[in-house]
Amino acid sequence: MQQRMKHLLFGSLTMLLLTLSVQPLRAQVKNIVLVHGAWADGSGWEGVYRILIKKGYHVTIVPNPNTSLAEDVQITRLVLASQTGPVILVGHSYGGAIITEAGDTSNVAGLVYVAAFAPDKGESLLKMQQAGPPNPESGILPPQSGFIWYDKAKFHKDFCADLPETKAAFMADSQVPVGIPAFTTELTTAAWHSKPSWYIVAKSDRMIPPDAERGMAKRAQSTVTEIEASHVVFISHAEEVAAIIEKAAYGVNK
Repeated sequence: MQQRMKHLLFGSLTMLLLTLSVQPLRAQVKNIVLVHGAWADGSGWEGVYRILIKKGYHVTIVPNPNTSLAEDVQITRLVLASQTGPVILVGHSYGGAIITEAGDTSNVAGLVYVAAFAPDKGESLLKMQQAGPPNPESGILPPQSGFIWYDKAKFHKDFCADLPETKAAFMADSQVPVGIPAFTTELTTAAWHSKPSWYIVAKSDRMIPPDAERGMAKRAQSTVTEIEASHVVFISHAEEVAAIIEKAAYGVNK
């Protein structure tokens, strides 16, 4: 009788383990908030948005106006406050500075940097750019009335070389100018010190040098993925970027 009970118990445990092993893993975070960068708007996230929505995520795109770091962070915090439950906060380019400052919000579970700046406390984008060698080919134009545009003639080559020419022309003609305070304001906090982070390096980026991206990712102790892409890797490789965001949603310790 005792032997039979042992066999029954062993069989039950085996069935339980087998059942658990075939259960699909569930993402620990279902809210994704996406932040665009300089000279762009939220429409660039459409491909990533559609992929994640189909997988059951709740995705919100921040309509940050790129007028100043303070205002862009404020709007991002408002979007974060509207979420129910933990959030994966994602930033591209200048959007990385925004999520670094806004990411200390309590419901942010993790950060994803997509070819983005990841400044530390006391750094500004201007300081970070001045720390590296100057780029004589840069298409950043002199400020006009407090805003900065990118040279349309260089937009395709520098910003989105792996997109079709017609798409690049539309993006250049619809670019959102950036307010000077977006570049010059120093961060008051750096959320990557206390939040887990993932970083996507765009290996053919002409806006932020790939080695600079690697350096920022290393400093933040991010989980790094490298993709052969231009600065707009989130547009040209939407599936791969969405997959990294999903890894973050599964990987955070919440």
